[in-house]
Amino acid sequence: MRSPLRQLVGRTALAVVGATIPTMLLAQGTPDARVGLKAGWFDAGQAAWNMKLVSTTPPSDPFLSKVAPDARLKNSDLAFSGTRVFQGNYSGWQVWDIANPRKPKLAAAVVCPGSQSDVTVYGNLLFVSAEAVAGRVDCGLAGVEAEVSKERARGIRIFDISDLKKPRSVKVVQTCRGSHTNTLVTDPNDPDNVYIYVSGSAGVRSNEELDGCSSKSPDVDPNSALFRIEVIKVPVKNPEAAAIVSSPRIFEGLSEAMRHGDAPADRRVRPEGAPERPSVAGRGPTQCHDITTYPAAGVAGGACSGYGILLDIRDIKNPKRLYAAADTNMSAWHSATFSNDGSKVLFSDEWGGGTAPRCRATDKKEWGADAMFVRQGDSLVFQSYFKLPAAQSSQENCVAHNGSLIPVPGREIMVQSWYQGGINVFDWTDPNHAYEIAYFDRGPLDSTKLVSAGHWSAYWYNGYIYGSEIARGLDVLELAPSEFLTQNELDAAKLVQFTYFNPQEQPKLVWPAAFVVARAYTDQIARNSSVQKPWIANVVAQLAAAEKAKGAARASQLTALAAQLDRDAAGNAESARVRALSTVVKGLAK
Repeated sequence: MRSPLRQLVGRTALAVVGATIPTMLLAQGTPDARVGLKAGWFDAGQAAWNMKLVSTTPPSDPFLSKVAPDARLKNSDLAFSGTRVFQGNYSGWQVWDIANPRKPKLAAAVVCPGSQSDVTVYGNLLFVSAEAVAGRVDCGLAGVEAEVSKERARGIRIFDISDLKKPRSVKVVQTCRGSHTNTLVTDPNDPDNVYIYVSGSAGVRSNEELDGCSSKSPDVDPNSALFRIEVIKVPVKNPEAAAIVSSPRIFEGLSEAMRHGDAPADRRVRPEGAPERPSVAGRGPTQCHDITTYPAAGVAGGACSGYGILLDIRDIKNPKRLYAAADTNMSAWHSATFSNDGSKVLFSDEWGGGTAPRCRATDKKEWGADAMFVRQGDSLVFQSYFKLPAAQSSQENCVAHNGSLIPVPGREIMVQSWYQGGINVFDWTDPNHAYEIAYFDRGPLDSTKLVSAGHWSAYWYNGYIYGSEIARGLDVLELAPSEFLTQNELDAAKLVQFTYFNPQEQPKLVWPAAFVVARAYTDQIARNSSVQKPWIANVVAQLAAAEKAKGAARASQLTALAAQLDRDAAGNAESARVRALSTVVKGLAK
């Protein structure tokens, strides 16, 4: 293993990871059941391991081509509020009532072309990303043909959804580069407002169309729309007043990152006359693809072209870069996920842009994967990679994409989408030894050629996994207990209930003092062969006896058990979990 190279860029450290560091993988089954699945649209072959498909709901009529999948009708990201899931689509958005996850019902379908229509939700407000040059302010289907037009919508659409049967367009906050993705950020000290971090990756629009837009280098024009993100302030009770309040230049001082390109067989020559990509030679990224905020820890992770960036967001309107990590094995930093304690960060790499096969047997395991880092103060230190273990065919677009943590106490377990690689669940508690524990996959949409499909995103929400399938609709899945994940751990995870969930604003996971949470910890402790079996058996027996007891007797038994756990923690191979278990037991005693 070669030591990572490091250099300083201004006051920000830049980590460059060598290409010889191994990927940590665990293949399941020989051969893997995901390999060779039958192709099809709604009748493709399926494979599942330690999870089951609860329901599949096809797109509603306005978003479903009757003949063949239509690139204009791709489903995109998800957001959740109560018993509703909001699903973006390149031509608008849908809302599903998931009060019964086994039978989702359509609650709304709004046609509003704009691409890619990533969604976030807060109360009665829905925020939708608009980037396409043909998207209209009035959501019309006629498009915008004029080179300069005030009818063009590129930025954040704000809808009032207090009446889902009649959603009302409140405002379009226009930005110079549109919005590829958006991240809603809340400030506990500012309940009257929410904030939107806008990641715009398209070319800069004309200054004639939107005043103040410039594509010149910041060296020439200090007001350049390059090398910055936008922060929008939205007054919750007066969303019509939403406006950009800052444009932080979080990339200042970064040089062009070293990163890999395509494999030789996949290299394509740019068409003659194609517009230049919005970048400046020798300079670092001009935008982020996605930003995940973690307000509880005061930080955010920006997946920004050639860098994974750690941001200080304690002042939400003015995020500041703490660190920028580059990696020669990463091509297109796509999204970020923090561990629950904020000590680790996982960045995904959307090598190939999500439209290419990048999980073939011939593809490097370090490419199109997840890269895991640990935080050391304000810096990031690389640990290892994790990639989908099962090789996919050349007819399947496959690469790391969107996912979220599953709230199992004491562990970092994540569900993640891989486009036509399906959905998998893996444990990265030890960032040097990540391993797969469950999956669901379908065969390619077409057996003769690559047609984009698969899971855009997969998120855990109140006990179930919801997958946005690009061509097939909405999937709902449920994890099953296994040798890697016990029923107690699953039941403890289901105790964490969200009133709403925007995956790019990561919530702090907190568990109540409950016996099932305590049993989840004892199950985890028992997995470690270094823990003495008589000791853990005694702890489990004491817990069971206390659960059957009532009142003062229960409190007395739990207090005694907590004292024992505190005494034994220091010499235990699972000392951290023993202390966590003691904390739960003390909570139960109260």
